[in-house]
Amino acid sequence: MSLVARELEAAGIPTVILGSALDIVEHCGVPRFVFTDFPLGNPCGKPWETDMQRSIVGAALDLFSSAQAPRSTVVQTYNWGSDTWRSEYMEIREEDRAMLLQKGAENRQRRAEMRARREANHKK
Repeated sequence: MSLVARELEAAGIPTVILGSALDIVEHCGVPRFVFTDFPLGNPCGKPWETDMQRSIVGAALDLFSSAQAPRSTVVQTYNWGSDTWRSEYMEIREEDRAMLLQKGAENRQRRAEMRARREANHKK
């Protein structure tokens, strides 16, 4: 998204990036960036925590209208809830392994069936 934002900005369309990869996004040089120290894919906060989400989106809108210089970054101070989230997030525990293997097998089967239907439709 950072590179897309740069292209949009070059075309005269202002952007704000909400993200969790501070070093990567800042390296790409986006004009306006709201950083949250959360797991990737969750830049607006935890699911169903609407007050937090509204506040983070509000910070992005404020930055959109108030940034005075390129490469403006606002760091949000929200906490994911645990200082150990990095080691725990997306952890695969031994007791979950069988269930995850089964879901993976089901997903591969479903994709194979979809692919077969698509190929059959193309032959018609």
